[in-house]
Amino acid sequence: MPPMPRPPTPTESRLTPAATTTTRAIVQVSEKSKRWATGGGRGACVGDLQRRAGFLCFIAASISSAGGVGGGGLFIPIMTITAGVDLKTASSFSAFMVTGASIANVVCNLASAIPRFAGKSLIDFDIALLSQPSMLLGVSVGVICNVMFPEWLVTILFAVFLAWSTSKTWRNGVMCWKLETEVKRLRKGCGELENGLSEDVKLSSIKEPLLGSDHQLRKCQYRLPWMKLGVVVLIWCSFCFVYLLRGNRYGEGITPIEPCGVGYWLLSSFQIPLAIVYTAWILCRKDSSQNQNLNQKNVMENLTQVGQSKKLIFPLMALLAGMLGGVFGIGGGMLISPLLLQVGVAPEVTAATCSFMVFFSSTMSAFQYLFLGMEHTDVALIFAAVCFVASLLGLVVVQKAIQEYGRASLIVFSVGIVMALSTVLMTTFGALDVWRDYISGEYMGFKRPC
Repeated sequence: MPPMPRPPTPTESRLTPAATTTTRAIVQVSEKSKRWATGGGRGACVGDLQRRAGFLCFIAASISSAGGVGGGGLFIPIMTITAGVDLKTASSFSAFMVTGASIANVVCNLASAIPRFAGKSLIDFDIALLSQPSMLLGVSVGVICNVMFPEWLVTILFAVFLAWSTSKTWRNGVMCWKLETEVKRLRKGCGELENGLSEDVKLSSIKEPLLGSDHQLRKCQYRLPWMKLGVVVLIWCSFCFVYLLRGNRYGEGITPIEPCGVGYWLLSSFQIPLAIVYTAWILCRKDSSQNQNLNQKNVMENLTQVGQSKKLIFPLMALLAGMLGGVFGIGGGMLISPLLLQVGVAPEVTAATCSFMVFFSSTMSAFQYLFLGMEHTDVALIFAAVCFVASLLGLVVVQKAIQEYGRASLIVFSVGIVMALSTVLMTTFGALDVWRDYISGEYMGFKRPC
């Protein structure tokens, strides 16, 4: 005898049939998420839903890697909707997947020496140094705002900002495409006038292997700015240590500090002077003219001419991107990438620099999840490995396309695709959460930070 359908709840009885169906669907997804997240049915972790989620994450990572963005705006909806996990588990998995993808990006960018740019790396370490302290500070502020803001406000802010950023990114991509078309036309005309310059000479500056020759790699190893790499690692360790001392608002930390007590807020506030000191120290360094990258002729020349006020634009942009990333629960790469493109940083430099910054922010998140006793670590590592391979594949494909067609605007379009998909998925996901809170009668106003 088939089971009798459950009677409608008092809330469902006041809704229309369509709304009731939507409510039941949301409840079923929530129940499935709870069973998966609590370890019920351990074998289900490698079931069809997880394989499907892994395939979609593979595609998302390959697209995201081309633009240097983390892809968290795609990973979280994929894991939540396809694999049926709860938001907390999806966020922890996303941190590992972004880490895996960013490792592939950073390794390739550090190992690549591009001869047409004097054998230098694509990563602009000066921008990364100026931006990293402010971005980490912004993430902490954004997380607090995420707790205080109602879900509907976060969803609206996310949709508005990301829609604006997506439109600006696509506009920049179209402008880059037109400029590249004009350059190709001028080169073709110059080739006809010069009567005889070999095609090898004209294309030798474009068609270079992704990782360069052995001689170029050996040369690149000596060009790596180890001092700047060490400073970035020091910044990462400092903010990570402050977080571990403070713990979270549930009292999970390495010291018995009362959650949201005086010590908690003192350590939280300590991040402000820490970011200011690091930024001021970096600005005062006099070796900014060494080890410059692609955008030395564009942005960094302007920085030298205008002075310190111009340099402050990068920490301010990173602070804004970090705050928005903390509020929306995604990495800052997808948010700072369009800002760097907007101020005139070359697409190749933007992608490489953003992936370098995302590597440190994502590893900090993954480390914190591990320290706090994250579940399903083995599955998260598998997804991270999948994203690592996908990122390598995406880098190779996009680099080959750029070498073949001479269009770096493909990177900008990759960022635009990721942002457009993230806007649709994350906004839809947030709207469903708002609807679920509304029908359940939960409080939808501003909340206390603790």
